[in-house]
Amino acid sequence: MGFPDRIERVLDLTQPPAAVWAAVTTAEGLEAWFSTKATIDLRPGGSATLQWADAPAADLRIERVDEPSVFGFSWPIEGLAKDDPRRTYVEFTLEPNAGGTRLTVVESGFAQLPDELHQPAFAENSRGWVRELGKLVEYLDAR
Repeated sequence: MGFPDRIERVLDLTQPPAAVWAAVTTAEGLEAWFSTKATIDLRPGGSATLQWADAPAADLRIERVDEPSVFGFSWPIEGLAKDDPRRTYVEFTLEPNAGGTRLTVVESGFAQLPDELHQPAFAENSRGWVRELGKLVEYLDAR
């Protein structure tokens, strides 16, 4: 398939890794920038739910928790039926740097989609990460 499989964004943040970790792994943090309501059972095999006022809730499966450096989850792919087992994997990697934290966010798994679903899902999530990570920066800068 000639379509990209992954979205990758890298942010250099001025906050220490502990503050960024809390923003991406706690219900309070997630509600501040990513969703209007969140629940999370932060352990591999645990679950999380993100709810928005203007979109259906997303049920996440926690795949990786290596505090304070890596957090990963899988979630449903927009455009697929609710019971479709295909999901993408999202991983946040935090690395301390001289100015605070380098955050790398990678979402992968789009290549499993058929041609007619790949472009809309990839485009929507690409736009979504730009928007949501902008909110993360605003949230962290306001703290």
